[in-house]
Amino acid sequence: MNPALEAETAGPLAGIVIADFSRVLAGPYCTMLLADMGATVIKVEGPAGDDTRNWIPPHRDGVSTYYMSINRNKSSIVLDMHKPEDLATALNIIDRADVFVENFKPGSLAKFGLDPEAVAERWPRMVHASITGFGTAGGSQMPGYDLLAQAVSGMMTLTGAADGPPQRAGVAVFDVMTGLHAAVAILGALQDRNRTGAGQHVGVNLLSSAVSGLVNQTMGYAGAGNIPMRMGNDHPSLFPYGPLRAADRELVICCGNDVQFSRLVAALGIAEVAVDERYATMSARNANREQLRAILEEALSAKSADEWFHALQAQHIPCSPILDVAEGLEFATELGLDPIVQAGVGTEAVPTISHPATFSRSTIRYDKAPPALGADRDSVLDWISRTAPRPADSTLSVSSH
Repeated sequence: MNPALEAETAGPLAGIVIADFSRVLAGPYCTMLLADMGATVIKVEGPAGDDTRNWIPPHRDGVSTYYMSINRNKSSIVLDMHKPEDLATALNIIDRADVFVENFKPGSLAKFGLDPEAVAERWPRMVHASITGFGTAGGSQMPGYDLLAQAVSGMMTLTGAADGPPQRAGVAVFDVMTGLHAAVAILGALQDRNRTGAGQHVGVNLLSSAVSGLVNQTMGYAGAGNIPMRMGNDHPSLFPYGPLRAADRELVICCGNDVQFSRLVAALGIAEVAVDERYATMSARNANREQLRAILEEALSAKSADEWFHALQAQHIPCSPILDVAEGLEFATELGLDPIVQAGVGTEAVPTISHPATFSRSTIRYDKAPPALGADRDSVLDWISRTAPRPADSTLSVSSH
C-alpha cells in the first residue's frame, strides 16, 4: 500500500488531492510543501522525467540532490500524453483531484484539452494553478528560468560588490518565491471553493514574484523614483546592518533602530558615539557610514568574531557569525530547529530538509522519500480503479467529498 496515496494523516490538507504536472523547481517546491501538510500529490512526469533528476552534481547514491530537495511525499507516474491511453490516465487522475498544478508554456496544453478554459468547463470545482516564467501575454514565449528573472527584474544589479559586475543570487530565489506564492494562491482558492463550491484558475509567474519580492527596492522606484544599485553587503536604508570586521573575521551586526545602536556602542566600550550628532540617528548614520564603520571596526578589533557574537548576544544586540551551509545546518540544530529530517521508512528513508512551518495541532508528514521515476505507476493505477471522480457540481461544498 502506497503511503503517499493511502496514509491517514492529521495534516491540515489531509483529503486534498493534487495532480502535479509541474517540473523543475517552482511547481515541485509548491506541491512538496502541500504534500508535507497532508495533501495527496501525484507527480506526473514525461518519459524523460523531471529535468532536475539529471542536475548533478551533487548526488546521493546516483540520485540528484536537487531533485530530492523538492519531491518528497509524492507518487511518480510516467505518462506520455501524446499517447491516447496515457492521456486518458492523465485525465483520470485530474478527474479525482482537487488541484491541478502545471508549469507548461502558455497555450501548450490546449492540444490535450487542459488549457484553463477547458479545465474550467470540464472540472468547474477544480483549482487550476498555472506557473509561468513571464506571464501569458508578451512574455508567454520566454523560458521560465530563475536566472532570467533575476536578470530582468533588477535583482542582479542589486547583488554583488558596488564596484563589481552584477551577480546572481546563490540560490534560485524567485523560483522558490514563486512556489511559495503558488502555494498561497492555491490555499486561497481552496478556501474560496469551500465558501462558494466553485473552483478557479490562478496564475503566478517568476517576474511578478520577483517584482513583489524585491519589496523596498521596487517600491523605492515606484514611490520615489529611486533606482537602487549594488552596495555589496551594505543596506541602502540602515547602518550598521551587515558584516563588520572583528579581530579575525567579519561578524554581521544589525541595528534597526537607535536603541539597538546605543546598546551596541555601549557593549563595544564607545558609548559616547551614540550621542554624537553624526551618528545619533539612522539618517545621520547612513550619511556618515564610512566614518562610523571605521570607529566600529576599531572597537571590534579587540576580540574575535566568536567572542563578540556571544558578548553582543548577551546584550540582546542582533548579530551573527557568517557560516557556510554545513555550519548553518549545525547552528539550526543547536537551536533545536531540527533542520534535517528522514523522509520515508526503513532502508528507503533519506535525509531531507524539514518543512519550514510547525502546527500546534496538525502534523507535518515525511512518509515517503522522493520517488524514482515512475516508481508508483501500479499504485496510482490501482488508486484510480478504486476511487470515484470528484463531483462536477460546482454547488457542492469541499466537505462533500
